Amino acid sequence: MSSQPIVLYEARDRKAYITLNRPDSLNALTLDMARELADAVARANADDEVRVIILTGSGRSFSSGYDLKLYAEQGVDNQGDLWDPIKDYASMRAATEHYFSLWRSLKPTIAKVRGHAVAGGSDVALSCDLVVMAEDAKIGYMPARVWGCPTTAMWVYRLGVERAKRMLLTGDTITGAKAAEWGLVLEAVPEPELDGAVEALADRMATVPTNQLAMQKLMVNQAYDNMGLQTTQNLATLFDGITRHSPEGRWFMEFAQTHGFHAATKWRDAGGLIPNGGGPIPTEAEVSAL
Repeated sequence: MSSQPIVLYEARDRKAYITLNRPDSLNALTLDMARELADAVARANADDEVRVIILTGSGRSFSSGYDLKLYAEQGVDNQGDLWDPIKDYASMRAATEHYFSLWRSLKPTIAKVRGHAVAGGSDVALSCDLVVMAEDAKIGYMPARVWGCPTTAMWVYRLGVERAKRMLLTGDTITGAKAAEWGLVLEAVPEPELDGAVEALADRMATVPTNQLAMQKLMVNQAYDNMGLQTTQNLATLFDGITRHSPEGRWFMEFAQTHGFHAATKWRDAGGLIPNGGGPIPTEAEVSAL
């Protein structure tokens, strides 16, 4: 196991840089990472010299979502045959609150996305105030097909009803360029220009007094709270637990434990049939043929 911190923190020039740091797994999320992310956000908020927070991922990806090798293939934290929905809700609600520390932060947060911000990684990116993507980066919530519901519920609040349904009823991904066109994210730029674009945006905000930034952000966020954001998240978090323990969710976990999580996610994301009520796990030949 790596001795490297799973979340890196650095502050300079009135900006805090928080980096998800599991590059070998494309910064796959764990509950420990969620906690450390929230701690880093709190650290930035406690630093009077910091005015803006930039969140990114190490290596070639922002985040590939929850670590399915742990949670699906190996069944870590799986409750077995007797599922306690409140225990599940408490765990996932805590993770959602950790991610949403980015939204609740009094200091503005910018997600810098290259590679992927998919599945749970999209929850993290969309918890930031602003998202800047590389044009060829991918964003989406593939577990909408099976084994997940986006607990932050930010797809509908950022996209509107039809495009949110378009994404969540298919589990498709879109490029950064398309995400910017649809208004899901602020901007998409060619990958070589991503660092410079984020720095320029953060530097512009970092000349504004901290209290001004906080008041503008609180005012905008309050409008979303008035639209029922917290209630929607409560429902989404409950549904997320149900999706992982439904017959179809258990079928997916058995698939991952039989063929490995890479094969399971390939079947899910490429459009393999997911049977209502579960059913036989596809054979090796069927998996290879997809």
